[in-house]
Amino acid sequence: MARFTPEQVHSIVEINQLISDWAVEMDIANGTGMADLLTDDVNYTVRGIARIGKAEVVKFYEGRLAELGATPAGVPVHRHALCNLRVAFRSAGDAGITFSLIYFTEMVKGLGADCADPFSYADVVMDVRREGDGHWRISRFDSVPTFVRQPKG
Repeated sequence: MARFTPEQVHSIVEINQLISDWAVEMDIANGTGMADLLTDDVNYTVRGIARIGKAEVVKFYEGRLAELGATPAGVPVHRHALCNLRVAFRSAGDAGITFSLIYFTEMVKGLGADCADPFSYADVVMDVRREGDGHWRISRFDSVPTFVRQPKG
């Protein structure tokens, strides 16, 4: 059974908000403000490639937005649903977190699915760190897709 101090409980609420802000940043803003959520030295693995530092992550999301918007329909609606958030403190300002991520996107229509069908399910591992300004930020991100929708054949 998890036991937390009152300070840790407060930090868990802040960390939960950080992760929710991260999901909204990907879904609504398409990564345009992602840098505010990251440490300067972030190690961010996405699509199997580690991007080191804020600039590399921002570059990835700029490219992703351009890629998604390059179709006649434009950027598809997509949403990340998060659940099973777990926090493990290493110190007062450093924690490892895990959660499950279910990704929904209109792109599944091209795979023969209904728009409401999920595209993938992933196990996410993040490290978060409280920075000098008192805000928690993501210092490491990695996810391992457990299930990925395949085209109907």
